[in-house]
Amino acid sequence: MLQVKSDIEIAREATMKPIGEIGGQLNIPHDALIPYGHTKAKIDLDYIDSLSDQADGKLILVTAITPTPAGEGKTTTSVALGDALNRINKNTMMCLREPSLGPCFGMKGGAAGGGYAQVVPMEDINLHFTGDFHAISAAHNLLSALVDNSIYWGADSNLDSRRVTWRRVVDMNDRALRQITCSLGGVANGFPRESGFDITVASEIMAIFCLANSLSDLEARLGRINVGYRRDRSAVTASDVNAQGPMTVLLKDAFAPNLVQTLENNPAFIHGGPFANIAHGCNSVIATRTALKLSDYVVTEAGFGADLGAQKFFDIKCRSAGLNPSAVVLVATIRALKMHGGVAKSELQTENVAAVESGCVNLRRHLSNLAKYGLRAVVAINRFVSDTDAEVAAVRQSCAEYGVEAIECTHWSDGGAGAEQLAHKVVDIVDSGESGFKLLYDNDIPLEEKIRTTAREIYRASDIAVESKAASFLTQLQESRFGHLPVCMAKTQYSFSVDPTKIGAPEGHVVPVREVRLLAGAGFAVAICGDIMTMPGLPRVPAANSIRLGSSGQIEGLF
Repeated sequence: MLQVKSDIEIAREATMKPIGEIGGQLNIPHDALIPYGHTKAKIDLDYIDSLSDQADGKLILVTAITPTPAGEGKTTTSVALGDALNRINKNTMMCLREPSLGPCFGMKGGAAGGGYAQVVPMEDINLHFTGDFHAISAAHNLLSALVDNSIYWGADSNLDSRRVTWRRVVDMNDRALRQITCSLGGVANGFPRESGFDITVASEIMAIFCLANSLSDLEARLGRINVGYRRDRSAVTASDVNAQGPMTVLLKDAFAPNLVQTLENNPAFIHGGPFANIAHGCNSVIATRTALKLSDYVVTEAGFGADLGAQKFFDIKCRSAGLNPSAVVLVATIRALKMHGGVAKSELQTENVAAVESGCVNLRRHLSNLAKYGLRAVVAINRFVSDTDAEVAAVRQSCAEYGVEAIECTHWSDGGAGAEQLAHKVVDIVDSGESGFKLLYDNDIPLEEKIRTTAREIYRASDIAVESKAASFLTQLQESRFGHLPVCMAKTQYSFSVDPTKIGAPEGHVVPVREVRLLAGAGFAVAICGDIMTMPGLPRVPAANSIRLGSSGQIEGLF
């Protein structure tokens, strides 16, 4: 019987090139690479500045249907598409996000692709990598310390300790830290108050890090962070406690994009990593823009389903950075479509064409949403060995009725070769020039209406229900200088509604907005919907329970 190798076994057998050779493929001078060992490096920011006059390549987004426990393989498909484009002689780079330690030790495990479509070194990427997330956590918590120090010494900021909105972060799922009381222990420790922790990927520092264009832009955005209010309800910012300078120092090295390679030795940037259910879900703007200068095609991804990641990629990242994507790939699996058709996970191995046809309602909903942004899409069927020809044919027929082509991909087992047909189709879409990118809403409509527009147009809700405190804050933001900002919807990734059990394509539901947060430095407002948490918890049996060092010193259980 043929033994199927695991993702980690495949990654360990990879023949990686020295990172200088990968940079050489992009014509990056050796002195513009800052090595982190032999197989990863950062790109010098001065060299990036020197590329400003070069023409941009074409930007391709990879997104997916609503995620299920069966898996979709969005990162795997992104890597495979980049490899396949290079196989057909298209100079291509990939721009992906860095994995958070929270999911690595929680439920999801590693996140660097899979099978023969991976970025490597996989273990480094999934763990400490080049230290970017540690720098972001340190910068965030430095601001927390300076905020409390300002209160303690009664500094000129006049920050009211009862109205501090800035929380702390840690890059780990730790539900016990969601709500805390700090500064206990007497006068020497400050003024006791309630606070809490978010996961690092939900930090405004992470959002700023991923949306800033330069170090000067980074520092300016950091200074605009709103940390709380004075007694007269006027806002106190990070610049009021003189935090933007030292935070920028902590982030200076991390801000340079990270260069790695795929199993097929093609270049990839992995930089930044906000979640798409509680943040904006895209890799850094500086990595994307640099890749567009260095290559003819850039493949990037956005987290979770297209209703979250793609919507935020378009309405937040592209709006902020002036990016103009040319095509979209929507990833689906037969297994996930069956689950949206009502099949239990234990029954996914059995052929069920009717369930696939029923589950395609979710796929078509995402295609309909993507069309609202004026972009042509192609569906990538990430095929598993258990999928039957009849099931694949059902997806193709459903897509054909919608006027979209669905292409079978076998990249998990075949690498880039298994996605060449998809690559040819993407090139056809890009070269046709038929996509005309547009945003879902204009800057000048009210913030509450932006939330309502997203809920109605993307989630197909009948309306939103904004709790009174959130409504009051929206009014306050609208009446100040923040009414032009886009909104970032924080909601469950498992459904178009806020109820994760409502699979398929529910409509007519109400989206409850329980809280609104201002991310003035990042440049958007966050609408927290339903029961979504900005600090996840670990499952009953976390992935951490299976991760260990083997007798040979190699990491086991990470992937």
